[in-house]
Amino acid sequence: MAEIVNLRTVKKQAARKSARHQADANAAKFGLTRAEKDRQKAEAEKAARDLAGHKRDP
Repeated sequence: MAEIVNLRTVKKQAARKSARHQADANAAKFGLTRAEKDRQKAEAEKAARDLAGHKRDP
């Protein structure tokens, strides 16, 4: 026998799960301190400089 499922409840659970996932992603993306942001920016700039230094001139 199949189990009866309330579709409205399933939709609400899916929406909550999606919202929780988005909140976790936002916390990881925007929840950094000033020092961590500065460090990430410096690492990205260094990586860009290193990559540019390895390029050949035409």
